[in-house]
Amino acid sequence: MFPQFPEVIPLNVGGTFFTTRLSTLRRYEDTMLAAMFSGRHRIPCDAEGRFFIDRDGAYFGDILNFLRAGELPARERVRAVHREAQYYSIGPLLASLEEVQPLTGEKVRQAFLDLMPYYKGYPSCKGADSSLHHYIYNQFPEVIPLNVGGTFFTTRLSTLRRYEDTMLAAMFSGRHRIPCDAEGRFFIDRDGAYFGDILNFLRAGELPARERVRAVHREAQYYSIGPLLASLEEVQPLTGEKVRQAFLDLMPYYKENLERILEIAKLRAIQRKARFAKLKICVYKEEMPVTPYERPLFNSLRFERSESEAKLFEHHCEVDVSFGPWEAVADVYDLLHCIVSDLATRGINADHQCIGVCDKHLINHYYCKRPIYEFKITWW
Repeated sequence: MFPQFPEVIPLNVGGTFFTTRLSTLRRYEDTMLAAMFSGRHRIPCDAEGRFFIDRDGAYFGDILNFLRAGELPARERVRAVHREAQYYSIGPLLASLEEVQPLTGEKVRQAFLDLMPYYKGYPSCKGADSSLHHYIYNQFPEVIPLNVGGTFFTTRLSTLRRYEDTMLAAMFSGRHRIPCDAEGRFFIDRDGAYFGDILNFLRAGELPARERVRAVHREAQYYSIGPLLASLEEVQPLTGEKVRQAFLDLMPYYKENLERILEIAKLRAIQRKARFAKLKICVYKEEMPVTPYERPLFNSLRFERSESEAKLFEHHCEVDVSFGPWEAVADVYDLLHCIVSDLATRGINADHQCIGVCDKHLINHYYCKRPIYEFKITWW
């Protein structure tokens, strides 16, 4: 007779221990994990009653983070996690990983290499039902033991209820049933790496170190802790990100243009079987020529002009992508920094240099003076 699985599943993956919800393992039907925990198979357990998977557990945490919240691993872990996703047959994770670096570049590289000839019986589970406990409403102890994705914490009930409109306050309000692990700890199916920072804020208003701010902000969003979100958004690097975003909001089609850069660069590299692709990108702050020689054509220093005058200067530079115009103190070099930085966050290495101006004839002795930059996108 196959075991009935508890709501909270303790796992032993090659000697590394994890804890997750049954629903997490069953998130995608056509995966090995969903099949293993479907009830159709027997699963071996270790001496402590944990369900055993004979696989290196070094990257299983990344598998769980994707199943829990769709999170992807850091770039240096992508290849190894992709290998594990293949083993567990997790199609959505495979598809997501193959759209980020270094695997996107690997596809371009492989297109080049393809041209190169000759390159290359489960025992029963002891005490399987013992890990399922549900807490009766309105009977929480003053001291709360927690299991957050396999990491243990202890805190006061009043700390979890510090702010009324949070997920933690709702969970421990007495209105909901909370699953517990085999040791009776209240279980939260979330990566526990940053939960200590959450508790430190709830306990004493402490904020995390700068290098942890972005990750803690993501956790604060998940737990809906408004005061922590507000505090984090007033410190670096999030304050700078707000200023930067205010600038980018002035930029028409900024995100669409980034996607177009990637699409063109990827297609061009695959077609040419090359490690890199070059694009011509126009980045201009002002719509009109701005040299003193050209200004007399306009009605004012702000280049106010009639509709007929404007049509004289309407044209498209012969480039792959154009950014601009915008009205802000931030200049062309600031936008170039944004483009390179945003590509880098997606694992894309981009170098650029100015190769001149458009210089297209507009009317009489007036020419387009928009700067043209050559971007080099390296895939591997």
